[in-house]
Amino acid sequence: MYSRSLKLPDPGTTSFFLWGPRQVGKTTLLRQNYPDAYWVDLLEVETIRRLSARPEYLRTDIQSLNLPSDCQVVIDEIQTVPDLLNSVHWLIENMKLRFALCGSSARKLRRGGVNLLGGRAVRYNLHGLTARELGDDFDITRLLNHGYLPHSYESGSDRFEKVIDGYVANYVRQEIIDESLVRNVPVFSDFLDAAALRDGAIVNFSNIARESGVSYQTVKSYYTILEDTLMGRWLPAYSKQPKGTERRSRKFYFSDVGVVNHLARRGVLRPGSAEFGKAFENWVFHELASYVAYKGIIRDRLSYWQLKNGNEVDFILGSQLAVEAKASAVIAHHHMKSLRLLQKHHPDIQRRAVVSLVPRSQKHDDGIMVLTPEDFVNRLWADELFQPG
Repeated sequence: MYSRSLKLPDPGTTSFFLWGPRQVGKTTLLRQNYPDAYWVDLLEVETIRRLSARPEYLRTDIQSLNLPSDCQVVIDEIQTVPDLLNSVHWLIENMKLRFALCGSSARKLRRGGVNLLGGRAVRYNLHGLTARELGDDFDITRLLNHGYLPHSYESGSDRFEKVIDGYVANYVRQEIIDESLVRNVPVFSDFLDAAALRDGAIVNFSNIARESGVSYQTVKSYYTILEDTLMGRWLPAYSKQPKGTERRSRKFYFSDVGVVNHLARRGVLRPGSAEFGKAFENWVFHELASYVAYKGIIRDRLSYWQLKNGNEVDFILGSQLAVEAKASAVIAHHHMKSLRLLQKHHPDIQRRAVVSLVPRSQKHDDGIMVLTPEDFVNRLWADELFQPG
């Protein structure tokens, strides 16, 4: 069991939502932080049947208890019974209780126009396992093949394909079919395959629509489903851009590289292959996105930079840090060309790094750092590469 980097409030101090993809470890984290919590598990058939029929039972059940003031009330998979939020609101206001509301999709809550507690609950996001959380168990080749979900990373090579196949199938069934998000599940499955092949690339809705045999608007709605159900995240273009020279389109990254590998039918990834390089880029994005989420960085966003002539820097954090992901054991002059161009266009971005498979980290005369995966992780989480505001 790994210690997660996301720090949750002390029991009884704050109400909050905890969002994250299925099986990312939300329930485990909540049980570790709140061992004495009053627990409402909406994955239990009898509980969901009873509260779906009469949501007000949550209020009467809790009122009948003599819960201590520092008790955290946990509701697991809150999106399955959105109407419970009215009772939660009343209990926060009138009984001063504090709730941890856990879920894998806020789509049904927003779509139904339900009570989202009017700012009375903060939001936390839990991502898959990071290299920092894995510690001595961190193995970049294993991580890029198995993905970031705890059960996937820990599964043996002989079981992994069945584990990830079951996860993707259950995701489609539970999140898509059960919530009736799409009318044509086979078409959506074809879209998932097409989207996985473009993981980390600029999204062209028209091209994907032609390949999937659906309309432009349908593809846009499908990407919204992926975002709302936390299966992926958008990466915008860097905002301080002079018109006409730099791209403004967004990229999309799946939240788990193991899912991408399965959908894109990549097979076993080995260092030196193009597929390994794509997965390596997804991992660097995953580490940076997790760092932003867990450090509570709000003002400085994560983005990418690309000139229309094709020169590109994979990631920019705020206006401090630029990062290139290069899954190569040798970093030559041409690997750093885009970082040097970036400095000409945006000299305010002082810290520049290439994350690679080099045996030892080094620093060039112009300040560009070439970092091993381990060194990148250690320096990032120690706030040596970026200073949170």
